[in-house]
Amino acid sequence: MKATLNVKTKLTSVFFLVIPIFLINYVFAYHLIRTEHYKLVILYLLLAFFYFKLVKTSQFSTTQLVGIALISRLIYIVAIPNLSQDFYRFIWDGRMIFEGFNPYLYTPDFFFSKGELPVSDSQTLYDGMGWLSASHFTNYPPVSQFCYFLASVFANSSIIGSIIVMRIVIILADFGILYYGSKILKRLNLPKERIFWYILNPFIIIELTGNLHFEGVMICFLVMSLYYIQRWQRSAIWFSLAVATKLIPLIFLPLILKHLKLKKGILFCLVVGMINILLFLPFINTEFITNYSNTVGLWFRNFEFNASIFNLAKGIGYGLTGYNQIKLIGPILAGLVIIYIIYILIKKPLKSLSDLATAMLLVLTVYYFLATTVHPWYISVLVILSLFTHYRYPLVWSVAIILSYLAYANSENQENLWVIGLEYLIVYSAFIYEVLLKPHVLKSKTNINESNLI
Repeated sequence: MKATLNVKTKLTSVFFLVIPIFLINYVFAYHLIRTEHYKLVILYLLLAFFYFKLVKTSQFSTTQLVGIALISRLIYIVAIPNLSQDFYRFIWDGRMIFEGFNPYLYTPDFFFSKGELPVSDSQTLYDGMGWLSASHFTNYPPVSQFCYFLASVFANSSIIGSIIVMRIVIILADFGILYYGSKILKRLNLPKERIFWYILNPFIIIELTGNLHFEGVMICFLVMSLYYIQRWQRSAIWFSLAVATKLIPLIFLPLILKHLKLKKGILFCLVVGMINILLFLPFINTEFITNYSNTVGLWFRNFEFNASIFNLAKGIGYGLTGYNQIKLIGPILAGLVIIYIIYILIKKPLKSLSDLATAMLLVLTVYYFLATTVHPWYISVLVILSLFTHYRYPLVWSVAIILSYLAYANSENQENLWVIGLEYLIVYSAFIYEVLLKPHVLKSKTNINESNLI
C-alpha cells in the first residue's frame, strides 16, 4: 500500500512539476524574444517556482534530479539564443582563428569597412553581434577562444552547428561543476543535495546553456581549483584555466594567497601568471597588449548596464556637472573594491575552505555592487560560491535578475531605473539581512538545521 502511494506521489510530482518545467523551457528556448517582457518575466518566475518545488520535494532521487537537469539543458540544444547576441561574436572569433587571423588584432568593423568577408557567414555574424561588439576588439581570453575555435573546427559553415558544439561544452562543464561541487559540499560537511540549487537553477540553465555564456566553463575550473586547494600546484593549474576563460577570478588571488600562506601563495600566483602568459603567447605582440588593455578598460570607463551604486553616483554627477561622469566614477568605484579586499585580508581569517569561499563571495558581491556593468550571467559565480557558505542572497538575485531584461522592452534598449531599483531593493534587502543584520543568527540556524536548507 505504501509503495503504491509513493508511486502515485511521484507520478503527481512528474505531472505537476517535471512536465511543466520541460514545457516552459521549450517555450523559453523556441518561442520567446527578449522584447516580450511580460511573457519573459512570467515564464521565468514560473520556472523558478517549479524548480524550487522540485529541489525541495523528496520524491526524486539524486540520479533522477541529474536526469531532469540534463533534459532541461538538452531542450535548448538546437535553439538560437534569444536573450543575448554575444554568441555571434564567439563564432566570429573562432572562425577568425580557424582562418589564421589573430582575433585580438582586428575588429569586425575593420573588415567590413574594406568590404572584406574574412569568415563563413560573415554578414550574418556581423549583423547579429550588433554595432557595439563589431566596433571593439575582442576581450575574451584564450581558453574561451579555444572553445570558439573548437566550434569552428566541427561546424565552420553552420551557425547552428557552432551553437551545438559550444552548448555541449557548456553542458559538460555544468556536470563537472555537479561532480566537484558535490565533493566540496561533502568535504565541508554540507548536504550534497545543495548542488541542485545551482544545477537546477533556471537562471543557470537559461543564461549558460541557453544563451551560451562561458561563465559555466570558468566556474567548472574554479570549483576544481577550490577542491584541490590544499594541493596548491594542481589547484593553480585549474585556477589558471579559470582566469584564461574569464578574467574575473583574478580578483580572488589576494584571498588565495592569504589562505595558502605567503610562500605557497606566492608560488600559486607565479604559476597562474606563467600559465596565462603561455596561453596568451600565441596572440601576443605590441598591438595586442594595447588593444586588449584598452578593451578591458572600457568596462570601467565606458560601458554601463544594470548597475546599482554607480547609477546613484552617476545621478549625483549629473546634478553637479550636467553630464555622465563614468570615466571618473568607474575607476573610483574600482578603487573602493581594492580597499574592501584589503579590509578582508586584514580583518578576516581565511584558514578554512569555508572561510575562503565566504570571502570570495563577499568580495565579488561588493565588486558587482560597485560595478558599472552587471550582465545577468555575471552572478552565476555568486550562485555557486553561496552553496559553500551560509548565505543565500545570490539565489534571491538569480530570480530578481530577470528584471534587468526589461531594458529590452523598448526599441532604444533604455533601462528603466525604477525597475533596476526594484531589482536591487530585493537584492540589497536579502544581503543586508543575511550579512549585516542577522549573520550570527543565520549561522547558528544553519549549523543546527543544515538539512532544512535543501
